Amino acid sequence: MTRQSQGHLDCIPAPRYADALQSVVDFVKEHDDWLIVSHERPDGDAIGSALAAAHILTALGKTWRFVAEGPLPARFNYLPLFSQAYTSIQAVDRQFQHVLAVDCADEARFAHARSFIAEGAKIVNVDHHHTNPRYGAAAWVDADAAATCELMFHLALALDVELNEPLATCLYTGILTDTGGFAQPNTTRDVHLITARLLASGVQPYDIAEPALESRTWPQMRLLQMALNNLTVSSDGKYAILYVTQGMLEGAGCTDDDTEGLVGFTRSIDTVEVGALFRETADGRIKVSLRSKRRVDVSRIAQMFAGGGHTRAAGCTIVGDLGDAMDAVVEEIERALEAAGA
Repeated sequence: MTRQSQGHLDCIPAPRYADALQSVVDFVKEHDDWLIVSHERPDGDAIGSALAAAHILTALGKTWRFVAEGPLPARFNYLPLFSQAYTSIQAVDRQFQHVLAVDCADEARFAHARSFIAEGAKIVNVDHHHTNPRYGAAAWVDADAAATCELMFHLALALDVELNEPLATCLYTGILTDTGGFAQPNTTRDVHLITARLLASGVQPYDIAEPALESRTWPQMRLLQMALNNLTVSSDGKYAILYVTQGMLEGAGCTDDDTEGLVGFTRSIDTVEVGALFRETADGRIKVSLRSKRRVDVSRIAQMFAGGGHTRAAGCTIVGDLGDAMDAVVEEIERALEAAGA
């Protein structure tokens, strides 16, 4: 399908669920004074889609504040408007009637921002997690999208917002990171058509890929070294697990955010179908990241522990002992592998 955009003809895929998209478009047009929220431990797609929302609202002449659910990883500081994200709940002193939630599978994912959301506030929900219950006054959820930034791309076009370089940089970041550098199964023809359009807006791929995907600090490398010492593979080679303790984080001089990407080392083993990372938090919980290659839906495993996510990337939080959590999740991984015939 071709679409006329910004004075020239582009080959751009049509958005799915056009009626849902239109409901979001109408709501955004009709309201002002927005609170932008995304999920805890914000990743490239969460930050990219939130800052893309900020660019879109600014272009429409609307006011906004972005309250992040935690510190933003420094590797994304190249993003336009990065410095305007509020990462401390003490930094905002009022409530909002209109909320734009991006990349949030459910309302619990932006729990810290709740204190800034007025009773009866209207929430607009734009997301690509298939576990999303479509909460909010207007919801556009497309589980076939590679990233929420893919949806934000279509939202910008539907609102006649110019795809300038700052906006395109935010969108490209979310798509790049949620496809694992265009290496995951969610990398589709539509993804490449959209990113081609973003490149035409002035995006420089290496300037984004290097900090977003490749760059690690020395403390992060020390943590990786420690974590790989804990890497174990099942006797049949079908799953692998890593764990990170609070002691390891302190010893390496890292925070929980520095564990981002470690789970990928489990899945990179040639025989492995499912990989898992377990990490202790300072408040005594165990956060679990799950990844799979082709056959196992890890979101189903995560849901067994009140978590969720995508078919090939999901997570959950477990209260209890690290060893017990690992045993419980491994048991579910083994069941999932057997059920999938993997």
